[in-house]
Order: sequence, then structure tokens, then C-alpha cells
Amino acid sequence: MFFIYTLSLLVFVAAAIFAMPLRGKAWAALAFISLGALGTSVPAIGTLAGQLSDGWSHSTATPFGLEFLGMDALSAFFIIVIAIGGIASTLYSRGYLAHALGSKSPAHLSLHYTALTVMFYAMLGVVLARGGYTFLFFWELMTIASFLLILFDAERRDVRRAALSYLIMMHVGFVFLVVGFVRLRVATGSASFDALSQGLADPHALPLLLVFLIGFGMKAGLFPMHIWLPEAHPAAPSHVSALMSGVMIKTGVYGILRLAEALADSPLLHTAGFILLSAGIVTGLWSVILAASQNDVKRLLAYSSIENVGIIILGIGIALLGSASGNHLVALCGMTGSLLHLFNHSCFKSLLFFGAGNILTQTRTLSLDALGGLGRHMPLTAILFLIGTAAICALPPLSGFVSELLIYSGMFRGIASGSNPLTAAAGIVALALIGGIAILAFTKLYGSVFLGTPRTHEVAEASEVDNCRIIAMALPLAGILFVGLFPASATGLVTRIAGPLTATPTTAAGYLLSPALAGIGRTAWLLVGIVGLLAWLRHRILRSRTVTAGPTWGCGFTAPNTRMQYTGESFAEGLQSIVPSFTQQHGESDAVAKCEIFPSAHRFDISRKDRIDRLFSAWWVELLRQINRRVMRLRTGKINHYLLFALLFLTIVLLLSVLHLI
Repeated sequence: MFFIYTLSLLVFVAAAIFAMPLRGKAWAALAFISLGALGTSVPAIGTLAGQLSDGWSHSTATPFGLEFLGMDALSAFFIIVIAIGGIASTLYSRGYLAHALGSKSPAHLSLHYTALTVMFYAMLGVVLARGGYTFLFFWELMTIASFLLILFDAERRDVRRAALSYLIMMHVGFVFLVVGFVRLRVATGSASFDALSQGLADPHALPLLLVFLIGFGMKAGLFPMHIWLPEAHPAAPSHVSALMSGVMIKTGVYGILRLAEALADSPLLHTAGFILLSAGIVTGLWSVILAASQNDVKRLLAYSSIENVGIIILGIGIALLGSASGNHLVALCGMTGSLLHLFNHSCFKSLLFFGAGNILTQTRTLSLDALGGLGRHMPLTAILFLIGTAAICALPPLSGFVSELLIYSGMFRGIASGSNPLTAAAGIVALALIGGIAILAFTKLYGSVFLGTPRTHEVAEASEVDNCRIIAMALPLAGILFVGLFPASATGLVTRIAGPLTATPTTAAGYLLSPALAGIGRTAWLLVGIVGLLAWLRHRILRSRTVTAGPTWGCGFTAPNTRMQYTGESFAEGLQSIVPSFTQQHGESDAVAKCEIFPSAHRFDISRKDRIDRLFSAWWVELLRQINRRVMRLRTGKINHYLLFALLFLTIVLLLSVLHLI
């Protein structure tokens, strides 16, 4: 009955959205999502604040037996992330899809907002489900809803290809999760998260652990299962990209955190920590190099999402290694840093994808080589995007600095205490490289888009977006500023979640609230004060002067033009020359003809794709082609053949039933 009630509720939501007038569909979706966010966030805040120490649980009857929905500290934390991301994305869609009101049918927009609402509630179900089959139900519902959201512009071939690739990859991961929960039920008699600790207590349970890691890692975008992300995000509308990158891929991390929780007393703890640390390092390094090589705003942000997932998984690996060696301080720093970075990434990546949506709607392009000078035409977007890029590069006084500092602190503590010093040193080197290349990638992104002069007339004529989208961007901005300016308070809340996950005594949490974090907070406020003082002094000095604007000094050259600016390709040419084997270069050009003695204007466009993409996609494309070729042979056009096929199918079902195989 539970599944029937859930589907009935979703049908009611769909009917209400379809019945709304065209301009009211976004508000209807926002109302439903806000209602769900409020209804779940209130008990979640109570759980995190310690008022509901044990959370709550509720049993429900399903065709697979008695299963549970429940909220603990980890579920409550993810509910807050989902609530912020869901409300911000839906509010942003109101302005972003305004142009589609005249080009898309009411049914099309109704389906889109229905899928958006269903995806939000499915993500809530994923983090509240304690039973494996209930979890899989919401997991599949989330996949189907996000698939429909990606297909918003289904008339484009690249969108259909990206959506199909996403659907196939997600179902491959789904199969692994089904196998994992079935094997867990066979081993323990229960297919629930509560039974994971018992299932992983066996020293020979490594295959079960790997099956779950692959299933969850497919959704999270772990290397080499990340190839759907750079295809799906550019294809989806920007508010969908923000929700998928900022929130949905975190459900994969949620599953990995449940595994980490179950491994507390397992003999596989050290092995799992090493696997996750290695996966985080490879994922982070590979994707940040690919991010720096991209010339499309959303593809760059997509690879950056994979990079930040790598950082989160790296921190979880450090936490498990710390727990395995008995170093509770290392474990607590690693897990707290990972959880805090998960929240931070949800905020600044949502903000950046919203900024990408502003750029796309105002200029009709996301190519770095066609943009430039938008800072003058879209000042609010430029400021918000700058804060997002500074936060994602872990620059103080913003949120990314705090979470990455905690992960660094855990690794340095590991070296100082002698617990896994080599792996900790490898993590430090990798995280430093990831951070350095990330600064290169986002300096390239911000400089190419907002600085310099416009390269096209569409960019030169761009204007600021509507207030609705700016307000939506302010929601993740508040999260960025809260963590950056009040690091002790933010870390204290997250520590209450990290402690139970690592079986760490509460006394160890005192370190995270020590003068070290208080000093970070004072430094953050000092930086804000210095910047404010300099701004005030500049205003005071210049208010009595006449300020004139002129062209940038061209070193004596009197005829500068837009072609003399750095392009996205030229900015990262040095890095690309070092690691050419990571990418496949694709170029589109209008070649210069032999008869052109004085060549006219020609267009060159270079894009770079992940080599892993071809390695993974080639096999299933060929498999589908072979299956289709063989299935087509069955289409004889003769009714007697089709009746024979049906008879054979029924015969097979009968035989399997007699043999008790089904």
C-alpha cells in the first residue's frame, strides 16, 4: 500500500500542475516543493539541534515485507541540502523558462514541472528510506524524473543522446544496487541499511562492498563512471543542472556515507579507506584537468562537480583510515571536512550553474571564445559568479576554504601522529594539485566571460536578468557566507553528524571548536573589514574627482581589437600541452580556400572530450546496434510468426514456474 499511496500523491501533484494556467505552473511547483521542504526541514533542524536526539522512524508494509522510513542526523543533514537546492532551483526556473512560454506547449511545461517536483520528493525519499527496496523505489523514481528533466529540449539530437547515455548509466548502477541489496538479504535476512554493518562484518564481504560502491559511485560520478555528467549538464536546462549537480549526485555520496557508517567495526575498514582515498584522488585529478581544458561554461562546471565529488570521497577515505588506525581526531577532521564540503559544493555549484543560465539566456552562447566583457552589462551576475568561483577555489573568507582546511588538517594530523603517513602525504599532494588547477580553470572561466571586451554584438547588448533569478541565487549565497564567516558554528553542527559516522568520542569534537576555527572566523571578518574599509576610502577619495573612462593601454599599439584577448583555448594551452593524452580534440572550422590570397573571416571551434567517454560509450552503442540488428530479423510481418513467438514465451514461463525458477 505504501507504493500505491506514494504514486497516488504524485498523480495528484501532476494533476494540480497540469490544471494550472501557463504562468502559474512554476508557482504551483514551487508551492508543492516548499511545502515538502518545510514539512521535512522542521524535524530535520530539530534532529540536528539535538532536540530529537534519536530522530524518528516509521514502519510501512510493502510487497517485499516490512520496511522503514526514518530520520537520523545524516538524513536530516541531506534534507537541508535538498530543501535549499529544490527551492532555489524551482524559483530560478520561473525566470529562466520565461522565454519558453511562447515556444513550448502547456503540456510540455506541465510535464517539466511535474518531473521537477517528483524528483524533489524522490530525493527526500532516498535519504529517508531505511529499507533497501523502498530506497530502490525512490532511487528509480529519481532517475526517471531527472531523465525527463534533461529531455526538456528533446528536439536537439545532442540532448537526446545525453539523456539516453544518462539513463543507461543510471540503470547499470541500479542493477549493481539491486544485486547488493539482494546479496545483503541472503547474507543477513534483511535488505536494509541497518543490516549493512552485519553484512560487512564478514572479512570476505569485499565483493559486496565493491558492488555497493559501484552502484552509488555511478550516481556520484566517481571515475571512471563519471562520463554521463559532462554530457547531461550541458544538455539540461540550467536550473536542472544546478539541482542535479548541487543535490542529486550527492545522493550517491549519501549511499557511500551509509557504507562508511556500517564499516565502523568491520575488518574491511582499512581496505575501504584506501579504496575511497584512491578513488577520490584519481577522480579529483582527472576531472579538474578536464575542467581546465573545456571551452564551454557548463561542461567546465560539470567536470568541476566531479572534481569536488573526488574531494569529498578523498575526505571520507581519510576518515576511514583514521578510524582504522584508532586516530579519532584524523577521522573526525576528514569526515567533518567531507560533509561540510558536500554542503558547500551544493551551494556554490548551484550558484555557478544559475550564473551559467543567466549567461545563456542573455547572450545565447556558453562558449568562452564568444564571451567577454559581461561584467559591465550584468554586474549583479558578475559579482555573484565571482563569489561562487572564489568559494569553489577554496579562497578565504568563503566556505570552500573552511571545508578543505579541515580535510588538510586531518591529513597533516595523520602524518604527525604516524598513522598512514604515506597515504596522508599522497592525499595532501593530490589535494594541492587539484586546488591549483581549479584556480587555473576558474580564473580562465571568469576572466573569459566577465572581463575584457565583448566579442560579439549579442554579448555587447546583454542586460541583467530578472529579480526572481537574482533572489534564487541569493539562497545558495547565504550558505556560502554563513560557513565562511561563521566557521565554528557551521563546523559544530556538522560535527554532530560526523561523530557517529566515525564512532568518534564526543570529547574529540572539542578540537573542531577550538581557537583554530575561531581564529579562521576572526580572520574572515578581518578580511571583510579591510575590503570594506578600502572600498569606503576609494569612494571618499574619488567622490570629489572627475573619473573618466578610456581604452586599456595597449603598450603603444594604437589599434587593439577583441581578437587580441585570451580565448579559453589559449588560456589553458600550457596545461593541455602537458597532458594531451587525457582528452580527444574535436575541431570545427571553415577552412581557408587555396584561392584566398587575402583570407576573409573564418570560424574555428575547438572542443575537448574525455577519452574515457569513448571507452565506455563505444561498447554499449555497439551492443545496442547488434541487438537491434538481431531483433529486426523477428519483424517478418506475418501474424502466424507473432502468434508463435507469444506461444513460445508462455511455454517458457510455464516451464520456469514448474521448475520453481520464478
